[in-house]
Amino acid sequence: MAFKKSFRLSDPLTVPKGAKSAEQHGTASGSAMDQALARPPAWRRYGPYGLVGVVVVSTMLWLLHGVGISTYRVAADQLTIGTVTRGQFENYIAVRATVAPLTTYYLTTEQGGVVKRVLAQDGATVKAGQPLIVLSNTALRLQVASRDASTANQINAIENTRLQLEDTRFRYQQRLLDIEHQIAVIKGKLARDTILLHGQAIAPTLYAQEQEQYRYELKLRAATIASSNAEERVRHTEIGELRRTLVSLKNDLAIAKASLAALTIRAPIGGQLTALDARVGESKSPGAVLGQVDSLDQFKLTAQVDEFYLGRIALGQLARFAVGNRQYRATIVKIHPKVTNGTFKVDLHFQGEVPAGITVGQAIDARLELGGASPSMLLPNGPFFQDTGGTWAFVLAPDGKYATRRNIELGERNPDFVEVLHGLSPGEKVIISSYQGFRTVQRVQLTPSHGN
Repeated sequence: MAFKKSFRLSDPLTVPKGAKSAEQHGTASGSAMDQALARPPAWRRYGPYGLVGVVVVSTMLWLLHGVGISTYRVAADQLTIGTVTRGQFENYIAVRATVAPLTTYYLTTEQGGVVKRVLAQDGATVKAGQPLIVLSNTALRLQVASRDASTANQINAIENTRLQLEDTRFRYQQRLLDIEHQIAVIKGKLARDTILLHGQAIAPTLYAQEQEQYRYELKLRAATIASSNAEERVRHTEIGELRRTLVSLKNDLAIAKASLAALTIRAPIGGQLTALDARVGESKSPGAVLGQVDSLDQFKLTAQVDEFYLGRIALGQLARFAVGNRQYRATIVKIHPKVTNGTFKVDLHFQGEVPAGITVGQAIDARLELGGASPSMLLPNGPFFQDTGGTWAFVLAPDGKYATRRNIELGERNPDFVEVLHGLSPGEKVIISSYQGFRTVQRVQLTPSHGN
């Protein structure tokens, strides 16, 4: 009876003992004809994955670039860019000088008073000694009159005292002459009576009286001479004092009278009367300035200099300027150290020829030299220096798309260039316009101009 054995798909295929599967058989039979393939190298197996990773990381870094760095974006046409170059640095500053008269005399009142007359007009050309303004001062006139009378009385008293001293000296001289005469008479009488005494023609007692009188006159002469010498010394001292007092009184009187004369204000020099400030009837206090007289044929320059250069300005420094098509020079002769509104004033005298045709008040642009020229790296000057003090700047990257903050060291500067000491190289570009608005950032991103 025939029967069939059923199989499940899940049952393993049984292979009789001693027999090989067809697959094993096939492998055994094929190994004689094929060789095993070599395994690919690691760079070929993992290279594509690494390349993709590098691209992904680079993209992420590019996207994250600038994260954590403060950045300010600004249109490129709103900035001024300067390039570092090599050249000769000329150490100078630009100043605006003004033509001024070389000599100026101010018209001032000594005692003050009321303006009585004005004899010249502002801007007029005047001569030395010409009366310009007349003041009236009644109190001063009364004071001078009183002093004049008092001085006259004192002078009279001094003269009387001097005459009395001279009279005393004369009386001493007269008395001394009388004594000398008496001595001469007694001396002659003694000579005669000596002969008579030897002839016993006179009494000895009379002769003794005459001798006593003679000795008395001699003593009186000596005392008179001593007294006269003492009086002469006193008289000499007193007369010296009187003379000095007299001179002082006369000087005081002269000063008082000069103060009256000073009520008429005159031109101290020939020149142009300017800044006249006097109207009839105005009251002027002592020391008030009523105007000035400027020299007409001699000039100087005055210039206002920034207080930053106060320690670097010295007498004798040279300034160069042009009038018309000609070059001229002037030197500093006076420095006014008082700072007003951030500047101080210097006076300059022309060196050599004076420009023809200049007038008082004319403005002249000059270059005031602070030192000689020297080779250096140069950066165009700009407002950035005021914002950074020359200690740092925004330096552009080679592609010019952004600028980063960099510490630098700058030296001297003139209106055109700043001397570069450290931190920059020739050819590098720097933002030299104002840093207002982005002084605190680390990087400036330059965006296309609005017109592009």
